[in-house]
Amino acid sequence: MHAFPGLTMFKGLLFLLLAELSFALSTVFAKIVTTTSPVPAIELTFFRFLLGFVGIGIYTAATGKSLSPKNFTFISLRAVFNTAAVMCFFLGIEQTTVSKANMLNMTYPVFVFIMAPLVTGERISTRSILLLLFAVAGMYLVIIPSFGGLSPGDINRGDLFSLLSGAFAAVAITSLRQARKSDETHVILFYLMFFGTVINAIPLLAMFEIPRGPVVIHVVAATTASVAGQVLITVGYRYIEAAPGSLVSSSRILFGLLLGVSVFSDPLTSRIAAGAGLILLSLIGLSGIGKRGEDMAQ
Repeated sequence: MHAFPGLTMFKGLLFLLLAELSFALSTVFAKIVTTTSPVPAIELTFFRFLLGFVGIGIYTAATGKSLSPKNFTFISLRAVFNTAAVMCFFLGIEQTTVSKANMLNMTYPVFVFIMAPLVTGERISTRSILLLLFAVAGMYLVIIPSFGGLSPGDINRGDLFSLLSGAFAAVAITSLRQARKSDETHVILFYLMFFGTVINAIPLLAMFEIPRGPVVIHVVAATTASVAGQVLITVGYRYIEAAPGSLVSSSRILFGLLLGVSVFSDPLTSRIAAGAGLILLSLIGLSGIGKRGEDMAQ
């Protein structure tokens, strides 16, 4: 028991808010890089995983902890799907707005909830089905440009990449829950960063661009802010329960909207605002289903 539970809760809220702000800021710098230079989004994800790999490698070497996995199947599934989620997310940032990329990526708890019956056999209540319908309606309003005739060309590829990143993140989180039953966090993180670095390096070989001038600063800022977000959210969940924590994590939708509109003048139509509201409402209603997997979601 903590001596001051109120203070403990406040610390958790503060760390999580700073974490989500860091994640949102990383997307801002990533957008600046991909729109002002030939540096591709895949290069940013490569540096993100490389920095994490170096960091966790130094930590394990300094502590002398073992890196031998007990359940390599779920560790590898976690690593592959998380890598796919991050790659799709940054491709989404490259091709759509910062605000839309963040809110569509944050639909991952909805996908986790949809997967729950398949993995655990849990039944979905009528209330939960209603909340899922709210989320689907929100996604529709955010992605579809109009209520008129729809053709494949009307849908922004970045929107689809962002939504796909949420679906991949859900699989990654589900695998993470299984992996944590047998393996320690540093083992899971090590293989995540290793797989991520290698997988990103393969396509990057044909498109690598050396960052120059101010772009170097933005690349470093995007990478550092993303890794800082992971650290802050991991610390934050030590002081707060999963249910209120997941509510705070949904604040990235608001941060993404504010930053996207203020920095890039992202369009904020009534349709997009309504879609964001429905997604946020569904996340609030489904809060608590993410457990402690949120610390690895991005």
